[in-house]
Amino acid sequence: MLINMAPGPDSLLVVRTSATHGRRGGLAAALGILTGCVGWGLATAVGLTALLTASRLAYDTLRVCGAAYLAFLGATALWRSRKPSGPEPGGRSTAPAGRSAAFRTGVGTNLLNPKAGVFYMSLIPQFVPQGAQMFSATLLFTAIDVIELAAWYWLLSRAASALSERVQRPAFRRRLEQITGVAFFGFAANLLTDRA
Repeated sequence: MLINMAPGPDSLLVVRTSATHGRRGGLAAALGILTGCVGWGLATAVGLTALLTASRLAYDTLRVCGAAYLAFLGATALWRSRKPSGPEPGGRSTAPAGRSAAFRTGVGTNLLNPKAGVFYMSLIPQFVPQGAQMFSATLLFTAIDVIELAAWYWLLSRAASALSERVQRPAFRRRLEQITGVAFFGFAANLLTDRA
């Protein structure tokens, strides 16, 4: 649970989406992240994540794609910070992000992060009891991890969505977009320089 609560691009995405698009948007992003986690868990159960440690090319390809995606999210946030973002007539925000877009972004930030795959591959097998069937035990531990993450993202989303009224102020929204844009660039740079 402590590892799940560590700050990272997934948590940042939930906070930002919840603050700018309300709790439903944040929960949609969280659902996308959780879907990615299930994907990593399934890949670990069938042995696919072993490719990330066995093949430097596979790891580096995923790492560069993930960094490019995070840089894209950062650039998009910084671009939005330059535009007026006050509410439209009827109180809706001009910033794009339907729930399906938030879900897709959540899936992307998780599945394009090779560290998530290495996490599942290196940590989960340590908890599998000797003599237990690896496939079913891996799925069980993946389910436990996803439940913990769901609880954490629910709390994050609830807390961040409380800011949504304040975020409607254009100056606050611009500052939030700038901070998250720079943070996504930082996560991208960290992923690019990672040699694990």
